Amino acid sequence: MLSPASLLEFNFRWSTMMPGEVLALTLLMVFATLATVEFFAPREKLPKKHLRQSYQTNFSLFIVNSIALSLVSASSLLAIAERYSDKGLLKTLSSPAWKAVLSFLMLDLLVYLWHKACHSFDGLWMFHRVHHNDPYLNITTSFRIHFLELVSTSFLKATLIILLGIEQTMVLTSEAIMTLFIMFHHTNISFVGEKLLGYVIIVPALHRTHHSSQRSEHDSNYGAVLSLWDRLFGTLSELKSAEIGIKGSSPQDLINLIKFGFGFTLPTSSTVKPINIDAMIAEAAYYKAEKRGFSPGNDIRDWLEAKREIIALVYGEHPVKNIFKRKHQHRFLKFMGFSMDHKRIQYF
Repeated sequence: MLSPASLLEFNFRWSTMMPGEVLALTLLMVFATLATVEFFAPREKLPKKHLRQSYQTNFSLFIVNSIALSLVSASSLLAIAERYSDKGLLKTLSSPAWKAVLSFLMLDLLVYLWHKACHSFDGLWMFHRVHHNDPYLNITTSFRIHFLELVSTSFLKATLIILLGIEQTMVLTSEAIMTLFIMFHHTNISFVGEKLLGYVIIVPALHRTHHSSQRSEHDSNYGAVLSLWDRLFGTLSELKSAEIGIKGSSPQDLINLIKFGFGFTLPTSSTVKPINIDAMIAEAAYYKAEKRGFSPGNDIRDWLEAKREIIALVYGEHPVKNIFKRKHQHRFLKFMGFSMDHKRIQYF
């Protein structure tokens, strides 16, 4: 995907095809068109108040990232391509067409693998969850990206460009195509033939599943342009997600969203609410079922074990004098969404 700084820059050196000014204008026109379609014919009706906040936060993050990238002054992918285009593995190919096809496929595969890694490793997910925490999926969600994730993605692309010797023209072409598709599959729209088109490319319906709040659903459909990689590696899912975003409370304003990306969490409310034992037992039983892959036949056992453990933690089978045991009780309750304040239990 083109970086925010690249989208705001209008002086691409691209003499062999269209000028950079035309490319940037094309991207803006596509964005405006998709946003208009999304507004008048949305797939899902979204509350105007929350949609307005999503637009404001996502555009603000886009601007902040653009400024940050300009201050970093990192070498652009185009400059790297210009320097190394005749030194990589692709120089052995004499056919420009094959070079172009392989360049695009390898860049698209790289984005797929990197996206999958961001879901597989906690350290990477900490930044990537900024993109997923938008509960109102829309075209501007495509710009909701943590700065460090942008930099890391650019570094990986630069490495691949050097390794393969991808030409400048193909770098810009691939970046433009990926930007168009990423905007497209985040758009809150549906259309005739979408399922059929999904056999070739990532369409909004497929990417909506990727933004599900259920981990079993959002750990799928990692592709940027082609759905080929998800089909090839067994990560394709065509389930229809009811809920979008991430579980639990997460910030929706710019400042707290940036903090959230660095691992800071929202402060919990000091208001003590009545404890809901049934909700705690249900959460614990679900966690047990999730750990064993939701295999059938253990529902009652999971519920009874969860009930016994929760009652023991909340009320205590006997006075707890062991500090080590109390510490782990606190950790478990906190994981389940509860906090212990001496003898009071607070649900948040």
